[in-house]
Amino acid sequence: MGRSRVDPARTVAFEVLKAVRVHDAYTNLVLPSLLRKHRLTGRDAAFATELASGTLRRLATYDAVLDACTDRPLRKVEAKVLDALRLGAHQLLAMRVPQHAAIATTVDLVRSEVGPGAGGFANAVLRKVSQRDLEAWFAELAPARDADPVGHDALVHSHPAWVVEALGAALEGVGAGDEVADLLAADNVAPAVTLVARPGRSNREELPGEPTPYSPHGVVLGSGDPGQVPAVAEGRAGVQDEGSQLVAVALADAPLEGRDEHWLDLCAGPGGKSALLAALAAGRGADLLAVERQPHRAELVRRALAGADGVRGVVTADGTRPPLEPGSFDRVLVDAPCTGLGALRRRPESRWRRSPDDLTVLVDLQRRLLASALDLVRPGGVVLYATCSPVLAETRDVVAATLEQQPGAQLVDLAPQHVQVPTSAGPLPGTVQLWPHRHRTDAMFMAVLRRAGEPAGD
Repeated sequence: MGRSRVDPARTVAFEVLKAVRVHDAYTNLVLPSLLRKHRLTGRDAAFATELASGTLRRLATYDAVLDACTDRPLRKVEAKVLDALRLGAHQLLAMRVPQHAAIATTVDLVRSEVGPGAGGFANAVLRKVSQRDLEAWFAELAPARDADPVGHDALVHSHPAWVVEALGAALEGVGAGDEVADLLAADNVAPAVTLVARPGRSNREELPGEPTPYSPHGVVLGSGDPGQVPAVAEGRAGVQDEGSQLVAVALADAPLEGRDEHWLDLCAGPGGKSALLAALAAGRGADLLAVERQPHRAELVRRALAGADGVRGVVTADGTRPPLEPGSFDRVLVDAPCTGLGALRRRPESRWRRSPDDLTVLVDLQRRLLASALDLVRPGGVVLYATCSPVLAETRDVVAATLEQQPGAQLVDLAPQHVQVPTSAGPLPGTVQLWPHRHRTDAMFMAVLRRAGEPAGD
């Protein structure tokens, strides 16, 4: 049976799941090219996006339901069939798709990709799935929350158990341990598209959408393709989460002793924060140098900075030992590689790829990057350490260890800069932690450290 019966939107979602499974692709990166390939726009593009992203967010929930509806272990179900069944489960349990349409289109997809026999299997499984709604499946499959809160939340909110525990500990670190379910639920809500105006090149009044509540440079796009916004198409504005915008603003506004001429982005790829920092630096007569280890990401940074004023250049180098003069920068950003558990709304597949073992490698890298930044900043200058993760090992513990090992580093209180951002206190006094369920941003952590000593002259 040919592919003609499979509609393009479901084909796109199926291809996204395959790319994530086979090539470790990221949904938000592979999806746009597939939408263009199949010429999907408007409602069809929105349907494909929700079908793919929503399925990946709810993977653990749907696998538990499917496992209850099959007579064989899921690991023995052909991967392509399982991908299609997951898409069908999402349509049945979380989308406004009529039952008959959800089942029939999924069966057509399986028949097209695998064969008639697999189509019959998919039909039988999905009919069992459709016999209950999502809440009824939770009641049957999830352990009671008072008896096993981690197991309950892991199934109901579709997060690995270790991630539930790590995020719960992060919330406890700021005195909000009772908000775990709210945070996990927020991770499963598709984020709004947020635009950023790059000062000196555009302003947010020319961007469509509602002004962001905390960043002075952003708007929340109500609908439409951001690439069709003239300022975005011309590189004078960009797509950037409000939390990421606030990282750049926090570095730019951190109190400084002495001159303010040379800024550095030490982990610059893919370039969104660099572009905003360059605009902010140029407005003060300062310049920005960007460093990125991976060549293909360094090229993305160059594209992001194309046409911007005040850019010294992009250096492809290891940020832990870059070929730069120690003490030669006034402001340094370390947007460190991390688990990314603060951006699960945008990268739903990340929750299934990370493991507790990743923390050991990442934390070591984060500490070395922060030490490198403190070596590169001059006395009196400031370093902003940021992660898109609230996990305490990557936030509180990295900063605390650095302060202990580097007696010349002093923590700067960020609270005065964030008086307009309620409930954003971080796990260390003076640090900031944003949250998806509180601020509708990625869970960005920020800490500013000043290098002690006599500042350079003006």
